Amino acid sequence: MSSAKPFDVLAIGRCGVDIYPLQVGCGLEDVESFGKFLGGSAANVAVAAARLGDRAALVSGVGADPFGRFVRSELGRLGVDNRYVGTYCEYPTPVTFCEIFPPDHFPLYFYREPSAPDLQIRPEDIDAEAIGTARLFWATATGLSEEPSRSTHFAAWTARGRAPLTVLDLDYRPMFWESPAAATEQVQRALPHVTVAVGNREECEIAVGETNPHRAADALLDLGVELAIVKQGPRGVLGKTRHSSVTVAPNDVDVVNGLGAGDAFGGSLCHGLLHGWSLEKTLRYANAAGAIVASRLECSTAMPSAAEVAALAEQTASEAVNA
Repeated sequence: MSSAKPFDVLAIGRCGVDIYPLQVGCGLEDVESFGKFLGGSAANVAVAAARLGDRAALVSGVGADPFGRFVRSELGRLGVDNRYVGTYCEYPTPVTFCEIFPPDHFPLYFYREPSAPDLQIRPEDIDAEAIGTARLFWATATGLSEEPSRSTHFAAWTARGRAPLTVLDLDYRPMFWESPAAATEQVQRALPHVTVAVGNREECEIAVGETNPHRAADALLDLGVELAIVKQGPRGVLGKTRHSSVTVAPNDVDVVNGLGAGDAFGGSLCHGLLHGWSLEKTLRYANAAGAIVASRLECSTAMPSAAEVAALAEQTASEAVNA
């Protein structure tokens, strides 16, 4: 049954357990101790939105194991409604290891073979009413990588009827796909169903064959989205509609672990879109949220508060004016 009150943010996609080394600058073979954290892109975005005060829920799956119980309880502890996180006994809850070599080298090792519970969500498992009435619905390209998750995503978009604030994170992980061409095919099938697309330059290349930010954004708009967002790392972020274009400079922080920055950006992007902020303010705050998490070790539990995001965003804007 759906909640009587629509969710602000309803995300569908990956969840699991991140096992992060507590030593920085060495390979996993030399790490002596690890921390255990909630992980998975969609889960992290939902947590980031909840941390900013939005009512968030996650549609996903876990295994019938202790890590699955941890994921469900941690989602709840971090403010995300977990009622749509199913248990799928065929596969264990995914675990992801990383190595940490700041400022820009963070190899990831995904344990999701032969499949993962979050890819077993079936069309009949979803709450179409909750998806249709959510103020913002967030999905990722990874959910299109195999069945039955692929069909479930298209069923969810059908339930929404291309409502405003239907977002596709172009999130591309090559190890989840049989080929780049397969990813391109499915993403291009999905784009006409969504109103917002967000990704980095490499993800845009998979989606539309372009790495130039403006050409990539234009290609996404040509495929039907109303807002295209292209993240450019140290060059900032571009947001483009059919009538306007905004580029926002990055924030200067000391990077500890850059892996959660994109999800923090996503959660703050949701917040700005929900509150009707200007595109410039939305992207400036999203950049700040990503920078804050990049300066911390973990992902989900590192998501910043609204006050922290506002402080950094406003400090960066002030420094730019006075430069």
